Amino acid sequence: MKLMRLGAPGRERPAVLTGDGQLLDLSALTADIDGDFLASDGLLRTRTAVKENTLPELAAAGLRTGAPIARPGKVVCIGLNYRDHARETGAAIPVRPVVFMKDPGTVVGPCDEVLIPRSSTMTDWEVELAVVIGSRARYLGSKEEALGCIAGYAVSHDVSEREFQLKFSTQWDLGKSCETFNPLGPWLVTPDEVGEPPALGLRLAVNGTVRQEGHTKDMIFPVAYLVQYLSQYMVLEPGDVINTGTPAGVALGLPGQPYLRPGDTVELSVDGLGSQRQVFAAA
Repeated sequence: MKLMRLGAPGRERPAVLTGDGQLLDLSALTADIDGDFLASDGLLRTRTAVKENTLPELAAAGLRTGAPIARPGKVVCIGLNYRDHARETGAAIPVRPVVFMKDPGTVVGPCDEVLIPRSSTMTDWEVELAVVIGSRARYLGSKEEALGCIAGYAVSHDVSEREFQLKFSTQWDLGKSCETFNPLGPWLVTPDEVGEPPALGLRLAVNGTVRQEGHTKDMIFPVAYLVQYLSQYMVLEPGDVINTGTPAGVALGLPGQPYLRPGDTVELSVDGLGSQRQVFAAA
C-alpha cells in the first residue's frame, strides 16, 4: 500500500495508491496522514476501506505531491552508515551509530524547489532510505519488535551544507537544518510491499550524471537495529522519520567537489519507493 498527500503546501489531501493503480481519496477517513492517523490504526482502516471499495477516486491531474507524512515530530538521522561513504569522507567506520537531528521543518515534497542557503558554497546531496515510525517505540527488546513499530518507508533527500556542518560547529545540525533540506516521498510504502527488512537499491543523478548508486544491504547498521538502538535513548513516536544514511558519491568525496549551484537538477530514487526531482535555487 502506498500513501500520498496531494495538493498545495498546507492543504494536502490524503490519498492511497492501490496495487492496481487506482488513486483513492482518504479524506473520509482522516484529515491528514500524520502521527495521529498512524497511531489510531489508520493503516488498518485504510486497508479495510480499500478492500470494501468504499473510497472515491481522486483526480490527481495538476496536483502537487507533498511529503507523504505531515510534519513529523522529529527527524532522526544516521551518519556514515555505509562503509564506502565513510571512506570517501575520510572518516573511520563507526562502531556505534552516528546520530544527529534535523529540523522537522526541512521536510518538503519530493519535487519541491530546494533552496541553497545564503553564503553557501558547499551544498551537497544524499539519497537515503527513510523509515516512518507507526507506533510508539520505547526500550525495544528485539529486532522483531523494532520492525513491528515501522509504518513504512520513503525516499529521502538529506540535503547538507558541508561548511555549515563541518566547519561552523562541532554539531552537524547547522548544515542539515536549512529550509527545504529534506524532500520526502512521493509515497509512504508499507512494509508488506518492500519486505522486512527492505533490500533496496538507491541512486541519484545531478544534471543527468549519475553520482550515487548503492544498496541498503551495504548498511553498517540495518534498519531494525537502528530502530531498536534509538529506542534505548529516545522515545520514537508515530510519524517520526529516521534517515538511515547514504552511500558513496556525495560531492564532498568527489574530485573537485562539484557542489550544487542554482539551476542544478537532482533526481533520485529508491527501488519500489518512487522517485524525486528537485531544481535548486538561491534562497
